[in-house]
Parts: sequence; structure tokens; C-alpha cells
Amino acid sequence: MQPRIEDYAIVGDEQTAALVGRDGSVDWLCLPRFDSGACFARLLGDEDNGHWRIAPRGVTGPCTRRAYREDTLVLDTEWDTPEGSVRVTDLMPQRDRAPDLVRIVEGLSGRVTVRSTLRLRFDYGSIVPWVRRTDGHRVAVAGPDSAWLRSEPEVPTWGEDFGTHAEFTVAAGEKVAFVLTWHPSHEPRPPLVDPYESLAHSVEDWRAWAAQCRYDGPHRDLVVRSLITLKALTYKPTGGVVAAATTSLPEELGGVRNWDYRYCWLRDSTLTLGALLSAGYRQEAESWRDWLLRAVAGDPADLQIMYGVAGERRLPEFELPWLSGFAGSTPVRIGNEAVTQRQLDVYGEVMDSLALARRSGLSAKPDVWSLQCALLEFLREAWRQPDEGLWEVRGGRRHFVHSKVMVWVAADRAVRALEEEPGLPGDLDGWRALRDEVHREVCAKGYDPDRNTFTQSYGSAELDAALLLIPRVGFLPPDDPRVIGTVDAVRAELGERGLVRRYSADATAVDGLPGGEGTFLVCSFWLADALHLTGRTKEARELFERLAGVANDVGLLSEEYDPVSGRQLGNFPQAFSHIGLVNTALALYGGEEAG
Repeated sequence: MQPRIEDYAIVGDEQTAALVGRDGSVDWLCLPRFDSGACFARLLGDEDNGHWRIAPRGVTGPCTRRAYREDTLVLDTEWDTPEGSVRVTDLMPQRDRAPDLVRIVEGLSGRVTVRSTLRLRFDYGSIVPWVRRTDGHRVAVAGPDSAWLRSEPEVPTWGEDFGTHAEFTVAAGEKVAFVLTWHPSHEPRPPLVDPYESLAHSVEDWRAWAAQCRYDGPHRDLVVRSLITLKALTYKPTGGVVAAATTSLPEELGGVRNWDYRYCWLRDSTLTLGALLSAGYRQEAESWRDWLLRAVAGDPADLQIMYGVAGERRLPEFELPWLSGFAGSTPVRIGNEAVTQRQLDVYGEVMDSLALARRSGLSAKPDVWSLQCALLEFLREAWRQPDEGLWEVRGGRRHFVHSKVMVWVAADRAVRALEEEPGLPGDLDGWRALRDEVHREVCAKGYDPDRNTFTQSYGSAELDAALLLIPRVGFLPPDDPRVIGTVDAVRAELGERGLVRRYSADATAVDGLPGGEGTFLVCSFWLADALHLTGRTKEARELFERLAGVANDVGLLSEEYDPVSGRQLGNFPQAFSHIGLVNTALALYGGEEAG
């Protein structure tokens, strides 16, 4: 049976992440980085595209139960069988040099025979490596990649059907640990890690990190899980946060809306910073701010909407025809063509992020204000141009209202900075004039007085869930009738069973793509925020409870959700969704304790 997206959990080492299914199979893992080629790609194909399953012999279905160890990224998967019970513990320890995937099998009761089936397929499931035995390892090599497998205590393995197999029996209290280590094929074997020490250290480190969380309200477990997930999606060497650990998980089963999200989007920056700072994670917030500064350095005209995990600019998009796609959803895409789009809202998000960093007392960085001034000077004329908007539509540029609102945010944050720190150089009168002009135009051209709502773009009858952010960014106060009308209109026209779509279900004319998509989870969190801001906190909390129930059994959220089938959709786990959960929980329940 084809697994569901919500059947997966992740483990990771803050440089990449593995997806582990309910059946005990690792079906996705890119090495050595989030955006590297996958060596397990069953997620987007079949078993021959690479996977590693450890489960009781003869059991083909899901486990009996699974859970993360409290406040960690260590996953326990357990099976009860007629012969006894067994547990598989999965983790990726913080790497010294090479990435390791550790899988520890432990007998809980009786005597259970366990089978391990490892099929390594480098380059997204396309290359079968040459496997040999050496120095107590099974070593798989193909081109630049190699992976070393060992077990403690050593168990016999054999090759069959282009895979490496092992079968062994564990009684109560007995353990067998497997370690799979990747490294460049031209280098000697990396140092060995002790799997049991790695487990102990991982549990200790994650719990110490989770204990820093300042939130202590309802659903604290989900908030902490979301923060751990954001930490897991952080590329530690640079501080960049990838949008998701996967590519091409579909927004519609069987459809073509399949994108690569293993990169860092500027649009996430303010909300990510706000979540981290409010929850008490100053160091991570500072690392993300520093990544942002490095990525956007240069000519403001060259600002991109996304970058690679180290700030790379070129992310060419291409397709992998040998992969059949999740639930037959093709094409499978690598890279993201949207990197070439113009999205004016990112200038506002960068300015808002840097303003938040300044207000929060993050360490000052040289030349930041010079960068902000350059961004504002670029926007003086560029703001008048159409763009592809927040949602990266591929149906042509428009004058998107959200984009113009975020231009207003950019000017507003610059004006506020000069008002608060008179010694800063800048064109206060000119930037005020820019702010006022953008505000007048949006209210005149982006607002439909007959329906009492802002619209998706100038002259359009369509709505957009991003309009829910108008009161949050301060463009208009929450009690403005136009804000209340917009919130009500978005809920009425884009709502589906209590959740919210990004824009009309008949979106082909807007985004240039066939088919549809599910409700967008971060937009549903935005609706809860907007309801709260407009005085409807009881409704906001009811919506938050509904959204909390969408998370899978281990607290993870994808990009979208189909409320009809009850299925998660889109790339997984999705940073934007978890950022939305954290920020909404803090807004509804955080109070002063949460910042």
C-alpha cells in the first residue's frame, strides 16, 4: 500500500533529515545536505529507488505504536507480535564530520526475529552502487558517494536483489545497533560513532534545548514539537532554515503541483524570527538573521525570493523521469524555477525582519542599515511594477495587494527606525512620502467597497489568504471595518470545513497550472490570528484546536490538508506550518511569559 504523507516522522542532524514510515522503513534521505541527491527515494518511487526497512520478519504492515521520546528528535517504533515485542529507535546524531543514521533494535519481550533490508540508490534512486565487504562493514560506492554499514554486535548480512539483508533474533533486553555512514568515496573511512553513546547524548541535548522554551500554555507539547521541527530543518553550518525536508510531495494527489522545498525562502524570515525570539531561542534567531544578511548582500535589484542552504543563488529546476512520484504525482522536480521570479513582498519581509532583530536587541552587524537604505532606494520606483506575488504564481505578473502592502511595511519600518534613532542617516521625508503613496494606492485600487474587502490584485474579484496579514503588519488597525470585512470575506469565500485555501479553488487563471490543492495550513493559522486581533478570540481558539488536530500522531504538519479525505498534502514537514502553529499559540495563550 502507498503510505500517506502523515505516515512519516523525521529524524535529522541539522544538516539533513530522514523520513521514517510507520512500517519501519526509511524512505527518504538526502546526503550529505538537505538539497543533496537522495540515497533513499522510495518516497517518490518504489522500493527499487532506495529504502531501509527494519521490522519483525513477516510483518508487512504498520507498527503497533510509535512516538518521539519526550522533547527530542529520537523516534521509537514498536511492534507487538505473537512471539513478543520489539522496538526500533532511530536518530541522526550531531555530526562531527560525516552524517550517520543510527538504528537500534531492542527486544522488549519474548523472542522476535527481525529482518533488515537495505537498498541504497544514489542520485535520487537512479544508481545502484557497488557493494563490498571491508573491515567489518558493507561498503556501497558509486561515483562521488559511499556509505558504510556496520552493526554492533556484528550480525551476518548477505546480498540479494541488489540489496543488503540481515536477519537476527532479539530476546527481552538484547540490542543490535546499525550505523549507516555517508562520506565522499575518495576519502578514507570516517571515524566510528558509538551508537549507544550517540543515543544518550542526543536525548540529553534535545531535552536541554527544548527546556529553553518559554511557552507554557495549552498544547505545549505541539509547540515544543514544532520548535524541534524548525530546529531540525535548520542547516546548522549557516543558520538557514529550509522550507521542508522533501521535494515534490503533491499539493493534489495525482496532480502536477509538485515543488522542491529544500531551500530557504525570505518570505519566512519575519515569522521565523518572531517565533524563535518569542519562544526564547535567541541564538537560533541570530543565526537565521545572519544567514539572511549574507544571502541578500549585493545589489537590491538582484534580491531573490529564495536561496540555497548556504546562500547559493542558482537553483535550476529539472525533472526526474525515472521516479513515478508520490501516489503517481508527476513530475518529480529538483530545483525551483521560482527563484527567478520577482516578488516585491520579500523586500518588506527583509526590512521587517531586520527591524524585529533591532527591537529584540540582537547583536548589531556592520553595514545592516546601509543595506536597508539601499533596499528602500530600490523600492522607490520598483514598487510600481507587477510581480508574481507571495504564492509564486506561474500565470503572469499582477499588481498583488499583499506585495504592495509589504512594500508599505518596508517603508514603514525604515521611517520608524529614523524616528526612534534620529542619528541614523536616511531620507525620512522621502520614505514617509513613499509609505503614504503606497497606502493610498492600495486602499484605492486593491479594495472593493461593494464587497467591503481587499482583493488579491488590483481590479480582480479574487481573494487571497495573505490579506489576513494586513492587521498583523500594521497596514490598518484590526478594528478598521475594511479589515473586519476582509477577514469575513476570506473566511466565507476561501474557507473549506473551517480551514482556508490560499486563493480560489479555480486557480488556473491565477497560477497557470491545472488541478487544485488542499487548504493551506499556515493560512488557516493566519485566520486564527486575524480573528483574535479583531476581537473574536473564542473563534480563534476553536480554530486553533481544529488545526492542532490536523497534526499527525507524532505532531508533524505538512504544507496543506484536504479536509474531505483527512489527508495531509504537500512537502513535509513544512516549516511554514510549524511557524504558524508556534506564533498562533503564542498570540492566543502566550501572554507576557512567552515574550
